[in-house]
Amino acid sequence: MFAAERRQLILEMVRANGAVSLRELARVVQTSEVTVRRDVRALEAEGLLDRRHGGAVLPGGFTRESGIPQKSHLATAEKTAIADLAAGLVEEGEAIVVGAGTTTQELARRLARVPGLTVVTNSLLVAQALAHANRVEVVMTGGTLRGSNYALVGSGAEQSLQGLRVARAFLSGSGLTAERGLSTSNMLSASVDRALVQAAAEVVVLADHTKLGSDTMFQTVPTDLVTRLVTDEPPGHDDRAATELQALADQGVQIAVAGAAGGPGATEPPAHGRPGRREMPLPGQRRTAHSGPGGQGPQQLRGPSGLGDGQGERSRVADLRRR
Repeated sequence: MFAAERRQLILEMVRANGAVSLRELARVVQTSEVTVRRDVRALEAEGLLDRRHGGAVLPGGFTRESGIPQKSHLATAEKTAIADLAAGLVEEGEAIVVGAGTTTQELARRLARVPGLTVVTNSLLVAQALAHANRVEVVMTGGTLRGSNYALVGSGAEQSLQGLRVARAFLSGSGLTAERGLSTSNMLSASVDRALVQAAAEVVVLADHTKLGSDTMFQTVPTDLVTRLVTDEPPGHDDRAATELQALADQGVQIAVAGAAGGPGATEPPAHGRPGRREMPLPGQRRTAHSGPGGQGPQQLRGPSGLGDGQGERSRVADLRRR
């Protein structure tokens, strides 16, 4: 394929989806990520698109939201690895809320095996994934159906969440930055996500590396309310994603990095046997509803190396940057 043909196809994909990862572009145009990155840089110079961490978006600074059919084909291996890791945070008999999105849909498929679980959701896709799990109770919010992402939104959804209290919320979004936190491109979706956050003692964000550093129009979860981020390991050349991870960690977000099985960024299985898991402990003190003994801040996640302090956190993120 000639360069002009590649770039036209890249431009059409970005216009159709709003945001596309370099990995996906390389797969579709059947060339290397290095070549695609060069094409994206050329298209950005012409003002036809904007480069983002590990991908390309529509020009103008804010990405628009893609529909579920487009999202379901993006970063599938990364979403699977993230869902596998996030499912390990859920315990038997818990009550949780799960927001809308393709990554949370992958999580729901794994939650079907957790006995005694109660899942509150505004997502038809999450509910569908759990519909035949006979040991899981599914509670749907009210609201108006938003067809582009099969989610219930509006005042009905928000009112049905009032007075609710659960252990944790699992949310996805269109972008995540240390400065603004999690964001999305739709006002109604953002409003319901904020209501989900209010119902949870802690907030777990599921976001693949292409969303790190991307900023979209409506803030859903400010950084100081994000307890944990579950993400995949960014490619070695993606220094900006690693920098964003460092900035999030510096603000007290616990970070767990999952490698796509058999793919780039796969991590070694830790001693406790969960595959593809690397956890970064929370640096510094931070008060949450889940403080450790004596009110000294939350319990720290410990990865395979057993590091549990801020220095260990910084060394892990620095390692990602070197990769």
